Amino acid sequence: MNVYDWLNGLPLSDSSKPYPVIEVSFNKGSRKDFYRNNTNYIFEKGDWIAVEGVNGFDIGQVSLTGELVKLQVKKYNADENQAKRVFHPATEDELTMFRKNKEREPEVLIRSRAIARTLNLEMKLAEAEIQADGKKATFFYTADARVDFRELIRLYATEFKVKVEMRQIGARQESGKVGGIGSCGRELCCSTWLTDFKSVNTTAARYQNLSINQTKLSGQCGRLKCCLNYELDTYLDALKVFPDHAEHLETTQGIANLQKRDIFKNLMWYSYSNSSKLYPLSIIRVKEIQDLNKKGVKAEELQPVELEIAVNREGIKVDVGFVNDVGQISLKSLEKGNKKKKGGNNNKPQQNAGGQPKQGQQARPQQNRPQQQGGQPKQAQSQGGQPRPAQPQGPQQPRPQQQNRPQQPKGNNPQRPQGGGNPNRRPNQPQQPPQTKPDGPPPSDN
Repeated sequence: MNVYDWLNGLPLSDSSKPYPVIEVSFNKGSRKDFYRNNTNYIFEKGDWIAVEGVNGFDIGQVSLTGELVKLQVKKYNADENQAKRVFHPATEDELTMFRKNKEREPEVLIRSRAIARTLNLEMKLAEAEIQADGKKATFFYTADARVDFRELIRLYATEFKVKVEMRQIGARQESGKVGGIGSCGRELCCSTWLTDFKSVNTTAARYQNLSINQTKLSGQCGRLKCCLNYELDTYLDALKVFPDHAEHLETTQGIANLQKRDIFKNLMWYSYSNSSKLYPLSIIRVKEIQDLNKKGVKAEELQPVELEIAVNREGIKVDVGFVNDVGQISLKSLEKGNKKKKGGNNNKPQQNAGGQPKQGQQARPQQNRPQQQGGQPKQAQSQGGQPRPAQPQGPQQPRPQQQNRPQQPKGNNPQRPQGGGNPNRRPNQPQQPPQTKPDGPPPSDN
């Protein structure tokens, strides 16, 4: 990851000249170095230039120019006077030679590993970098102990016909050259922006109350993660308010041992050796017990802080995604539909042509009928179970069915169960009493 040049857009005055030192990156940013620009060329970020190499030239890409290079030189304690020179912008022939030698690097790395294995050397080759003109090759390796590679260098020089340089790197530098994705889901810090690697130990994890789990605390390089040091200073500042030498407190019940410090709530958790229960104490209470112990007095009790864990959820309504409607929805319409399919007409009283039920059978009253539309009360029935003739109200007015009112059969069709069938059918029309035709001539008006 390159440094953002936030001074790049600012124009320079006529008398001022750009800073003569520029930063150049090699091998996709895995190696950077400073070079002095004594030419009349003004280079911008991303330009390919030819710089001084070992017994030849090398091709690199400009990564930083201007006043920000001063800060980088000061950060790395580099000497401007010893910086190598910049030759000129890279030509097409030089770029062609550069790409050709870069294509050789994977093959050279594989062959170099095979040669090192034949010599039984305890080392691991991580990367091979060939100079743009093909006169020098640099091999980066990792090793736990000192390695005598004098014979290895002679074999490499004979095999590859180049000048060989062996450079030892650490496990974190190797992981940065390989690259990868960390457990946080982002690209590794060592392969993007982290350049100086500080030592990390398990004390940083203890200060942050992290469990000492080697699998979770180790990075891709096999060492402790560098990010353990990012928030360490914040935790150390927060721990200054906690009392020192408070690992053990003497009480009448025994000695309470410190288990952890909570810097967010300013609490210290203690427990007895014969119990696994934890007691949260405030910082003020711990200091009071410490003063009593210095006087030779044991505290009667720890007086832990009461933490509000239970939450009143009586007034909270939670949408569980369904509603319990057991006993609230009537399935009468479905039951009537099943009776129609089964042909359940045996329990229905049969009617004669006059609309009266047959002898020996009584009309069964229907219960749990739905409420009539419009809220109109049902019509009263006359004595003897005979329905009272209804009077029509206007032409073709639909009328809700009355309770215990038998229906007349239509022709030879079988009777339909009352209440079943299609719910979209038209309501029953008011029945007119049968009219009999009188015998003889009709009466005259005279």
